[in-house]
Amino acid sequence: MKKKTINYNYADFDLVKNIALTFPNTEESISHEGTPSVKVRGKLMCRLHDSGEFIPIRLDFDLRDKYLDSHPEIFHLPDHFKAYPYICMWIHCHDKKLLTEVLEQSWKGLATKKQVKEYDEKKTTTG
Repeated sequence: MKKKTINYNYADFDLVKNIALTFPNTEESISHEGTPSVKVRGKLMCRLHDSGEFIPIRLDFDLRDKYLDSHPEIFHLPDHFKAYPYICMWIHCHDKKLLTEVLEQSWKGLATKKQVKEYDEKKTTTG
């Protein structure tokens, strides 16, 4: 059995990782095929895909559809991911505001209700 060639650059994940780690209780981790990832409470939030071409980000199905419709040049959905609550972002996305928004939605889907409430309250007061 031939092992597939893994060709990715860790630096392609830096922007995503650095934003994701600003949310409470996130941690850097290693995921599939040794790729860098960020987890929340031990659950995968986002990672660099082993193809090196995109970043799967965990996102509820309704939000996923919204972003796929509104930003088809940034997000896509390979067949393998259709049954799972993930959206895939091309690594060349450098829209920091959009990325932060999507990662915040991802984090909120994985954090506890208490963590989300505390985060929203703090965000409102620090504005």
